[in-house]
Amino acid sequence: MENINISLKEMKINHPNKRAINWLIYEINDRYLEKYSQYFKGKLVDLGCGEAIYKEYFLHFCDKYIGVDWGNSYHNTSIDIESDLNKRIGLPKNYADTLVSLSVMEHLYNPEKFLKECYRILKPDGYFIIQVPWQWWIHEQPFDFYRYSPFGLQYMLEKAGFNIIELSASSGVFTTLTMKFNYFTERIVLRSKYKKILNFIFRPFWFINQKLAPILDGKFDKEWLLETTGYWIVAQKVINND
Repeated sequence: MENINISLKEMKINHPNKRAINWLIYEINDRYLEKYSQYFKGKLVDLGCGEAIYKEYFLHFCDKYIGVDWGNSYHNTSIDIESDLNKRIGLPKNYADTLVSLSVMEHLYNPEKFLKECYRILKPDGYFIIQVPWQWWIHEQPFDFYRYSPFGLQYMLEKAGFNIIELSASSGVFTTLTMKFNYFTERIVLRSKYKKILNFIFRPFWFINQKLAPILDGKFDKEWLLETTGYWIVAQKVINND
């Protein structure tokens, strides 16, 4: 196992859904993964792994990577263990040192069962890194069930037995509005018979607003938790000896 600082940008991760309208959100998420790399260790289980695009990055820090997903995913998948995350996960108790779940919980109709299973398969004192959207368009319908506020996340995780180490907003209001504008205008472009012309017109706007949004967030928005694209959470499994 290598234990070094490595940039996801240097690794040139292939995000299958990354495009002109939304590259900023992938840059933000990559920065959070780099920030939380201190928690990646031992056996790391990627819950809802999809194409396992971060596998090689995780393996710079952990000893073993296990990708878990179900067989009916909308995406191409690279799975080590096939499990429906709404039900029992096919791993033993106290198996993982680290759990990662990125943009998964909104697609689960039984999130409380999922969190209980996460608690079961995680070792005592192990870490659980979660990313969920908040103000985000409905996607992968009809398998898009929930949006979670920070208070809902804290309640559900603590109820499952976890201790919240850190809960952070992904962005501020300007990035949130930028993503809404870009996705909306992309839908206009895709529905139009003048796709090429409109794409040519909108592309500069999509690029400039994604460059400006983080700067404006940092300068003017002091309460990111209120108007954000999503949340990142680091939780730890605690054992109640009562």
